[in-house]
Amino acid sequence: MAHEAPFQLLHSELIHYICKTADGADSENGRSVTKLENMGFRVGQGLIERLTKDTARFKDELDVMKFICKDFWTCVFKKQIDNLRTNHQGIYVLQDNKFLLLCHMSAGKQYLEHAPKYLAFTCGLVRGALSNMGVKSIVTAEVSVMPACGDLAALIQ
Repeated sequence: MAHEAPFQLLHSELIHYICKTADGADSENGRSVTKLENMGFRVGQGLIERLTKDTARFKDELDVMKFICKDFWTCVFKKQIDNLRTNHQGIYVLQDNKFLLLCHMSAGKQYLEHAPKYLAFTCGLVRGALSNMGVKSIVTAEVSVMPACGDLAALIQ
């Protein structure tokens, strides 16, 4: 789709700009990932504020996560999450089998090491959205096969 291309290019350039000073150093790479996540956090806060301004209060965390999977994810990535799982004890796992921001990368295993950079902004996006909805969380991502965002886990505290 043509309207996805500008977002993908902006995201790629953002990662390139933030990470170009890291040049392979682990501590610098960690700082780059943190910067990307913090940017996503702020964007997620602002976006969820606009999306929920005319929405009734959510009754529990599960309703919040359903909103994230349907409305929020659709607003950002033009599709819903493929799968939402929970253990009903505060851990929610969101699965996107064709993650937009990884689709442009080759499916080879050699690119798996670069995946965290491409997922940090999205983790921050979800964490910022949850934070603005009053849900304190830790959001992590895991990729086992490209271009699927295998597991985006939100641990509700």
